[in-house]
Amino acid sequence: MENKTKAPKWEVKDRTYVLKGKNTPIVSKIPSRHTQRKPLLWLDPEKGYQRELRYATNQPSPIVDEQKGVATLGHIVFRNGALVVKAKDQNLQKLLSLYHPLKDVLYKEQDEVKSAEIDLDYMEMEIEAMNIAIDLDIEQAEAIMRVETGSKVSKMTSKEIKRDVVLFARRNPVYFLELCQDDTIELRNFGVKAVEAGIINLSADQRTFTMGKSKGKLLNVPFDEHPYSALAAFFKTDEGMEIYKTLSKKIK
Repeated sequence: MENKTKAPKWEVKDRTYVLKGKNTPIVSKIPSRHTQRKPLLWLDPEKGYQRELRYATNQPSPIVDEQKGVATLGHIVFRNGALVVKAKDQNLQKLLSLYHPLKDVLYKEQDEVKSAEIDLDYMEMEIEAMNIAIDLDIEQAEAIMRVETGSKVSKMTSKEIKRDVVLFARRNPVYFLELCQDDTIELRNFGVKAVEAGIINLSADQRTFTMGKSKGKLLNVPFDEHPYSALAAFFKTDEGMEIYKTLSKKIK
């Protein structure tokens, strides 16, 4: 292994390193010294040759030819996908941040400022979503919660619906805000309520809508669409709007 990246300017501070990927092991070790089986080398751009690396707890540098005396070798261990290295351990920090060939391959250095910006953006979005949820009228809240929980909404009180829509907004603000901007959400809710009331029928394979008692065909659901999304789109057509107006008189 070799790392050809030129070392950037250095700042003394605590640093956090995290393993890349979603499924990180509880404990993970990465190479801390050069061996034939696992080379640990850094190509020095100024000197033009590779320099051997190792983590020695009693040395000021991770570059072997800069170390003096007997080296006390240390291990590099990530626990639960992370490794926090304090500012006093400059040797290990420089190895992980500047020289180690697995940087940005197996692990990355966490940018605390960037992480704070991302966290703040998410919290602001979370607050926005919850404020919108609180201001929803009961019909809008019911429509959104029916997408989230299905027919269970029909058995909930208005207070339960309002509570759960706020909790939903806090738990998943991105999806909640997407639903709020979906201009078919109330039509989808109407479709579910119509099916629950027996005014419209949905076949067992969820591919066909028919009219209540007459069983007359209302809509064939396209193969790659959700049935209630397809029904909502149909209600927005000229033909569908007339049927919607007729059916809405039967549902209160």
